[in-house]
Amino acid sequence: MAKRVVPEEARRRRRPTRQGVVVTQHLIVETALRMLHEHGRDGLTVRRLGLALGADPSTLYRYFRGIDDLTLAIADELIGRAMHGRRSTRQWRTDLREIGLRIHTAYLAHPEAAVLTASRVSGRANEIAGDETVLGILRSTGLTDADVVRIYQAFVDQALAFAALDAASLALPAAARAADEQVWRATYAELPAETHPNIAALAPLLVARMNDSAYPAALEMLLDSAEASVRRARRDNDPTRTTAP
Repeated sequence: MAKRVVPEEARRRRRPTRQGVVVTQHLIVETALRMLHEHGRDGLTVRRLGLALGADPSTLYRYFRGIDDLTLAIADELIGRAMHGRRSTRQWRTDLREIGLRIHTAYLAHPEAAVLTASRVSGRANEIAGDETVLGILRSTGLTDADVVRIYQAFVDQALAFAALDAASLALPAAARAADEQVWRATYAELPAETHPNIAALAPLLVARMNDSAYPAALEMLLDSAEASVRRARRDNDPTRTTAP
């Protein structure tokens, strides 16, 4: 049976922990992010979290139903960090580009957490606020509701998918990541044109690009497609437009 979650105002310890801090939900999330960075996903356990907080491990259950509930809070924290301080330019394409890059950057700052949370839907405050912002930007363009939802889904899923993909690479041990990056130079660039004409012809460009994230380019492609949809919607809604016989 799931444990009852105590309201925030009732959760504070009356005394500081052995480390002289008062446990809060925010402190637990911050500590969990640090543990993920230091120990990886397998290292995030209730026992280790209690040790890191200087508190009894059961303290976690005063704030969260368990590690999975904490995982959702971490996901919401990353979205909150991505959106913090953002200012609207009132240019829909500029605003969407900035949000996408902010999400990608915030997740890559915590690779282990990104891999753990990118596929989750938390339904929490920061996530909901972010979704409301993106939907509002898209609706401001005059798109149909169906197109708004279609582009919104593609935009969010693309940002999180690339965040997970790129974070997974960053989360590799340094030696493994370096070996993967070297493959483009040591293997692909050496393939002969007689057997692999396409790779050989493009080898210099592949070596130059393939170890960098494709997200900025993919984001621009998505925004190009969205802009074409916006142009069609505005053309279709133009009262001065006449239809040729």
